[in-house]
Amino acid sequence: MNIQREYPLITVTEKCRKRVMPGHPWIYDNEIISAAPAEDGSLADVVSEKGRYIGTGFFNSCSKIRVRIISRNTNDKFDEAFFRRRLEYAYNYRKTVMTPEDMTACRLIFGEADSFPGLTVDRFNDLLSVQILSLGIEKRRDMILNALLDILENDGVRINGIYLRNDVNIRTLEGMKEEKGWYYRKNDASPVTEICENGIKYRVDVENGQKTGFFLDQKYNRRAAASIARGRNVVDCCTHTGSFALNCAAAGAAHVTAVDVSASAIEMARSNARLNGLEENMSFVTSDVFDFLRGRLEAHDRSADYIILDPPAFTKSRKTVGNAKNGYSELNTLAMRLLPRGGYLATASCSHFMTEELFAQMLKSSAAAAGVNLRLIEMRRQAPDHPILMSADETEYLKFYLLQII
Repeated sequence: MNIQREYPLITVTEKCRKRVMPGHPWIYDNEIISAAPAEDGSLADVVSEKGRYIGTGFFNSCSKIRVRIISRNTNDKFDEAFFRRRLEYAYNYRKTVMTPEDMTACRLIFGEADSFPGLTVDRFNDLLSVQILSLGIEKRRDMILNALLDILENDGVRINGIYLRNDVNIRTLEGMKEEKGWYYRKNDASPVTEICENGIKYRVDVENGQKTGFFLDQKYNRRAAASIARGRNVVDCCTHTGSFALNCAAAGAAHVTAVDVSASAIEMARSNARLNGLEENMSFVTSDVFDFLRGRLEAHDRSADYIILDPPAFTKSRKTVGNAKNGYSELNTLAMRLLPRGGYLATASCSHFMTEELFAQMLKSSAAAAGVNLRLIEMRRQAPDHPILMSADETEYLKFYLLQII
């Protein structure tokens, strides 16, 4: 690299160069040949063995992801204007792919897919819920969050609070402490706010809710699931806040049964049903979903003609994919055995390691085990406010299938 640069050099293997040059943003510790001294959280230049410039990113000696690339342009200056431009790109993208109504509850920043590695920002009406998982972003937190707040307010979006949800163990692997609390708060803003998604109202608790407070990635999948619910007897397994169940009830389902192992989740779902005036045609069951489906089979209760499966990730590593596939297979086989011919199944996986190919294979084997055939209505992914970076498979994680039993 002939250009004079101020950043320390990280030299990587040829195998790494081939993987990263097309756009993957991560440099792993075992891919580094040599590294000049660098402060954790600071910027470093990544070059090939021949000295060819690959990109500039956040360095962290504590992390297995040693460098997270944020730019591949040697002319970039990493000042406030640089990060503000990146924020504006991300915000304008969402204004393009989503309606103004959907923007009131959406993911504004999705980490690497928006060139902000390790940063998640979700908007819930008047609150922002923020999670930071990389030291480079942590050290620039004030600059980034203040710029984002300014961009939103200049667009007429009133934000009354920014809440940090940095209460995750992965931060310790990056050399950061776990924490949560207000970063910015106006007029004693409450951590509980109300959002509207697909015409359904929800109360969202950014302080105590799972992850950042509410799962936004299934927004349009819920709409798709609701489109075939009218007049049907629906069972929504792993209902959590009741989102699929509520969408189906609002769409005119004859009855919806919402099931979750968590009593607090069921109470939240029931509360959301009351909030929307939908509880009349709904029932709520606290149960392990495997036990619930097995119980219906044993009781020969095949009253449901539409089952929705939206379980938490069964695997968070490549090592446990086999066990996860078995879990998905058992759950889907139970549902397929319960459904009548002509019934409908909506089924999802939110694990990146359970690839689309593996998930499709699982569905075929589950159908064979249940003695049924499947008609594919549509296959969907995460909502566009969780964009997929084509060069980084890790950003593509959600699979959602709508199927008919035939």
